[in-house]
Amino acid sequence: MVTLNRPDKRNAIDLELRVVLAEAIETAMTDPAVRALVLTGSGGTFCSGGDISTMKRQPSDQTIPRAEAAQRVIKAIWGGPKPVIAAVEGFAFGAGAALALACDRVIATTDSTFSTTFTGVGLAGDMGVFASLPARVGPAVARQLMLLPRRVPAAEAYELGLVDRLAEPGEALIDALADATSIAEGPPLALAEIKAMLGDWPCDPWQVLDREVDVQARLFDTADFEEGVTAFRERRTPHFRGY
Repeated sequence: MVTLNRPDKRNAIDLELRVVLAEAIETAMTDPAVRALVLTGSGGTFCSGGDISTMKRQPSDQTIPRAEAAQRVIKAIWGGPKPVIAAVEGFAFGAGAALALACDRVIATTDSTFSTTFTGVGLAGDMGVFASLPARVGPAVARQLMLLPRRVPAAEAYELGLVDRLAEPGEALIDALADATSIAEGPPLALAEIKAMLGDWPCDPWQVLDREVDVQARLFDTADFEEGVTAFRERRTPHFRGY
């Protein structure tokens, strides 16, 4: 589990947090003991967005390292082989919303709220929001949410597809950890291939057919596949090990 821990700032993302968060996710992605990752925030809030108190007008050569540090977090989530679940309590605004949507699964409490908010400070958006948002809600809805930012309550966020599961207040992390445990029981190699395949969407459907052949061929020649078939025949739960 990785926790954003700046409760006095509602877990707003400054440059230091971007670096530490990216490092934590990258480490988890390479740790063989980790099968799934839960991302959450402390103090009853997921993330209120970028830390505006650290923002000021500056030339692009000074801004690019800051922006790249934010994108490093998303690259760690998207490029890593392990599923990431966002456990959202309270606010997920701006970069916080983008961070949650970058995850493979979003669990939010019924009293949580989402909003893009980027244009409120004259920005367009980053942290993958122009890929993750339309992938979840479609380009037409994404356009309206970006052009006319508003606070989207959890129930509507669920209906739109921003959220995959609703939890009772205070229980998002409990539910996320339960889901992570279930995912961790699955075959790591297959889960990594699922992430990679869906991460490249949209793509040429004919290329998908060829890639599916390659993926299946690799997985057929693994101990996990052999274990899965054996467990099925023996009517028991398989024990996948990731090789």
